[in-house]
Amino acid sequence: MSFSAEDPIARAEDMIANGQAHQAAAGLRALLAEGRGGALTRVTLVTALIEAGEIEAALAEAREAVSLNPGLPAVLVVLGRALLAAENLPAAIAELQRTLRLDPTHDEARFLTGRAWAEAGEVEKALAVFADLDPGTPGLNEWRAKLEAMQAAQRSDPGYVRHLFDQFSTDYDRRMRGELGYAAPEILSDLAGLVMPGRKNLNVLDLGCGTGLAGAVFRPQAKILAGIDLSPAMIAQARAKDIYDRLAVGDIEAALPETLQEGGPYDLVIAADTLVYLGDLRQVMQAVRASLSQDGYFLFTVEAGEADGFALGPKRRWRHSEAYLRELAEESGFALAGLVAAAPRHEKGEPVAGFAAAFVAA
Repeated sequence: MSFSAEDPIARAEDMIANGQAHQAAAGLRALLAEGRGGALTRVTLVTALIEAGEIEAALAEAREAVSLNPGLPAVLVVLGRALLAAENLPAAIAELQRTLRLDPTHDEARFLTGRAWAEAGEVEKALAVFADLDPGTPGLNEWRAKLEAMQAAQRSDPGYVRHLFDQFSTDYDRRMRGELGYAAPEILSDLAGLVMPGRKNLNVLDLGCGTGLAGAVFRPQAKILAGIDLSPAMIAQARAKDIYDRLAVGDIEAALPETLQEGGPYDLVIAADTLVYLGDLRQVMQAVRASLSQDGYFLFTVEAGEADGFALGPKRRWRHSEAYLRELAEESGFALAGLVAAAPRHEKGEPVAGFAAAFVAA
């Protein structure tokens, strides 16, 4: 396809607006192949490819455009937009901030930066960016409403959790074991030895499996070991260790029912330092209870709270009280097989007060 109109960019933009992004991309590529396009043609091509759902192609074209025009804000912002579409939030934020260093008044870059912080669950940072935008900016009110919903939610935002662990995935094991004294897997293993001694050949599910630290500890007891985690980068690290029989990327609240149906019934479900990113645990507890075999166990750690229920701590991790856990077991159809004080990790050299719990299907 070739554009012969006097204003091929306007024609392409009109086609994109009318749901013909694939055709617009083809025409723009033909234009560039003929040597008739410049930076604006490449920017429009990236936009067309994003709208067409060809995200990898959009990224390739955006990077090529930046290599040819490294100091042009209009080109940098479209790379940020492509990275955002690819859900590569750290890189998207970096490119958008680079755009704003060149042009602090670039409204699209500011809006997209706020949107990227919002998708990463960084509510305060997103609101700070949005505060400087014209109230009539398209899409601004919708994103502000989403941020208000995040603030009211009784859990950490999935975007925040994924963004956090994607960033630290390559160095996660060293940081957790070395700097933070992470011991949740061993604590749960010791608890399993007390409440379910000698049981092996189990069908085990690791919730929030991360890079596989808990999976490695429980592998000897497992006939089948499955894991689920919100962070694709963490799952990639776990897959490289060849510990698990099945791995899935997903939010444990949203994806858990389907994951449990596929692999259950489970003899043992573990959650090592995972439930600290959820406030209200009822939804997870009910899903786990429905998936367990007769006399199956759910072993997990939480950080200890002083109130009767749950509350968000200063490190953006939720804390749960002993009273809440006891009430939760009864409400969810479990018997409490064990509840012990434990320190799943350290912060600034001091142990973090927590609980290790064993719920058994009643």
